Amino acid sequence: MPGRTLPTILQADVQSRNTAKSCYVTLGTNVYDITSFLDDHPGGGDLILEYGGKDVTAIMEDEISHGHSEAAYEILEEHLVGFVATEAVMKVATESRRPDAILPLPSTADGLKKLRLSDAVLDGRSKPKYTNTGMSSAADLSIETDLTSDYRTYKFLDLNRPLLMQVWNGGFSKTFYLEQVHRPRHYKGGESAPLFGNFLEPLSKTPWWVVPLVWLPPVAYGTFIASGGLPVSKAAAYWLFGLALWTLIEYILHRGLFHVDKYLPDNRVAITLHFLLHGIHHYLPMDKLRLVMPPALFVVLAIPFYRLAYYIFSYDWYAATAVLCGGVFGYICYDLTHYFLHHRTLPSYYRELKKYHLQHHFADYENGFGVTSRFWDRVFGTELAPPKAAKAA
Repeated sequence: MPGRTLPTILQADVQSRNTAKSCYVTLGTNVYDITSFLDDHPGGGDLILEYGGKDVTAIMEDEISHGHSEAAYEILEEHLVGFVATEAVMKVATESRRPDAILPLPSTADGLKKLRLSDAVLDGRSKPKYTNTGMSSAADLSIETDLTSDYRTYKFLDLNRPLLMQVWNGGFSKTFYLEQVHRPRHYKGGESAPLFGNFLEPLSKTPWWVVPLVWLPPVAYGTFIASGGLPVSKAAAYWLFGLALWTLIEYILHRGLFHVDKYLPDNRVAITLHFLLHGIHHYLPMDKLRLVMPPALFVVLAIPFYRLAYYIFSYDWYAATAVLCGGVFGYICYDLTHYFLHHRTLPSYYRELKKYHLQHHFADYENGFGVTSRFWDRVFGTELAPPKAAKAA
């Protein structure tokens, strides 16, 4: 019998590892220490902690709750720390002529076959991938990309080198560019891949807290000024109108500007602008510092809406200010929501919204443009249906 490279762990010890400081799960006889993965799980660490110290076979294969791709099982394998003998597995082992094929070493093919037939454990089955993205589920978004292999395979962008000039000088056709930029990659655990490769690099990164820090004070001041020139009820009505209007603007910007894919001119200027504006987010969706909008970019995009507000409501400067402040507050909520959908554990409503938005990334980027709600997706017929079995890529 070959020597063991990993220990056998008592089941009671596994069951006791159910906290954020030490979290184990099992998949059949295998024990995984996923403590370091809690913060990176697309569904949030709290979701994993619900199953801390327990077997996750059933929940990982539950399509209704949230199906997991083959990539999710590959992540687990990186955290394998040992083996455990459950009663069901022990029963199969004692009835087998080759118990060593099942326990406590990694099961052989014959051993796994016996386990499957006994229903003691079901191994992860590979799932087909979505043609548009090359992914099966949200878990795939956090699978680290093999940088060298990815470039060798797709001949798109080398993540080891600054991206901007590669896009500019790449000579990519629009069709090839759109196909590749919507196949998500994951760079070094969510770090930011080099974009400029020079002193401009910090300008491309924006921590999420910059958004409320920069924009809440002017919103508060503008709201105060508007309420001083209007009755409180009227100022509140205009402000809420601006907030509601933002939800439509959010949808229009996401669908009509960020995803102008079909109408994107086939030249390097348009392709590079597309990449800087939104393409990089779909290419590297878990980049924590390129999720929210840099203040300078927001100012550029907001100028037309600023002028439009004061033109439409030219009869009352205070009303225009209230509408504008409500709209900017809506933007703040949008950008923070977007960040948290990618990187935080959220309450139940937002957990569903998280699944919905991540589906836009891993399954269908041509639909599901609402970030803070699905309302306008329903109105305009672009709502994402619950994910079904992916089509083979």
